[in-house]
Amino acid sequence: MGKEINIIHSTAVPLNIENVDTDQIIPARFLKATSREGFGKNLFRDWRFANDDENQPKSDFVLNNPTYSGKILIAAKNFGCGSSREHAAWAIKDAGFDVVVSSFFADIFKNNALNNFLLPVTVSDDFLQKLFAAAEKDPSVVIEVNLQEQSISIAGTSDRENFDINSYKKTCLLNGYDDIDYLISMREEIEAFEKQNVPA
Repeated sequence: MGKEINIIHSTAVPLNIENVDTDQIIPARFLKATSREGFGKNLFRDWRFANDDENQPKSDFVLNNPTYSGKILIAAKNFGCGSSREHAAWAIKDAGFDVVVSSFFADIFKNNALNNFLLPVTVSDDFLQKLFAAAEKDPSVVIEVNLQEQSISIAGTSDRENFDINSYKKTCLLNGYDDIDYLISMREEIEAFEKQNVPA
């Protein structure tokens, strides 16, 4: 499976909690591994399980509610604050999410997400509330995120909003490129530039 992100049609998981920090996303005691795999099972660990016991899921936490699923996580304002922790993006991606929507992301989290093929979509406070209302009213509602058009919409409604993204990161996500892949993709252009600029 490729890493490319273009158009995501999916149901969503509404996490209506403000100021979620990176230690809540992935607690520090789970940061020993250096591989990106396996972090999803510990996403929001302290909120999902009682006393760190996987056999005791907390029924009132949204990720434990089988009614909700999908590739889109709808998060409240100020998501990803706190310490820099690339593992936070790894955990969300490993748990099956391709997109996180919020009205505000901490800059470090936003950059870590983009570097790990997790698309952070920043929307207005008003549109965020429409997303929460739609998902909570009908867990089967489909959200469309179109990276090429930089738009997010709620299926079956006229609710739609555009979002900003760095043009370089957009190119990387559309093509599934990390920084090295991007340079390799530009090899012919780089070689042509070098030939044109060789001193006589």
